[in-house]
Amino acid sequence: MGAGIRIVVAFLAALAAAAGVAAQLRTDYYAAVCPDLESIVRAAVSKKVQDQPVAVGATIRLFFHDCFVEGCDASVILVSTGNDTAEKDHPSNLSLAGDGFDTVIQAKAAVDAVPACANQVSCADILALATRDVIALAGGPSYAVELGRLDGLVSLSTNVDGKLPPPSFNLDQLTALFAANNLSQADMIALSAAHTVGFGHCSTFADRIQPASVDPTMNATYAADLQAACPAGVDPNIALQLDPVTPQAFDNQYFVNLVNGRGLLTSDQVLYSDARSQPTVVNWAQNATDFELAFADAMLRLGRVGVKTDPSQGNIRRDCAFLNN
Repeated sequence: MGAGIRIVVAFLAALAAAAGVAAQLRTDYYAAVCPDLESIVRAAVSKKVQDQPVAVGATIRLFFHDCFVEGCDASVILVSTGNDTAEKDHPSNLSLAGDGFDTVIQAKAAVDAVPACANQVSCADILALATRDVIALAGGPSYAVELGRLDGLVSLSTNVDGKLPPPSFNLDQLTALFAANNLSQADMIALSAAHTVGFGHCSTFADRIQPASVDPTMNATYAADLQAACPAGVDPNIALQLDPVTPQAFDNQYFVNLVNGRGLLTSDQVLYSDARSQPTVVNWAQNATDFELAFADAMLRLGRVGVKTDPSQGNIRRDCAFLNN
């Protein structure tokens, strides 16, 4: 079986498996018990972003890392206990910024401060809402969020292996990984635009800017700028903005950057350098409305990945970072 056929088969299988669970989610899930949920979360998220603008990229990335491992169940927020090393302590998650976690914690506290809402709303749903809100606050599209997820009961570092795309992935690898999560290649390209905000550590693109062998798909001036900011032996904590043009705005500049050879990671720039995905990148670079519609649609499907609605699989955590006693 060829790689392309395998990707299609995996996508169709994931689509069928997700259909039943997704049907159990609905936008008005908490209408009877916490009718002001969305405004409560939005107010808490707005305050967090005002205090710490980096919370925008941090929260989006947290949602993605959560959904791709064990589904959208807030398992990435759980802390390690005893001999169990949690997802958040896997090497792939160590760079998740604390402001993303804090955004959810602050929103959860605000929700639970309302007596009728206390311990009625899952951390997984709060993370989904908070992600939508930080995107909108940064100028991106707003969209309806389906609710009704339960918080997962398992968080193991070993479950992360192979579930998150490294910055070195090519188009086939990216497409296959997203297909396994019921997401199409177009969804993958749209969701990659979350890199219009946030940061990338020097180590994630160091191989592309080696003076003796700069990646030929990278703009030469951009490569020189990156070499100056990330010289050999640079502090491993140094990180650069993923979008050097409009770093705090959620917009389609990500795609404009790719067309201009200014994608920071290999997995970014390949979306333009590969002829199969290039037309989509060019279209969204030229048409912000088309991109925003595709992104909102992709976020809806991302929010359905691995969702738990059966009480045997999850519950509503009183503290997002710990399982209920």
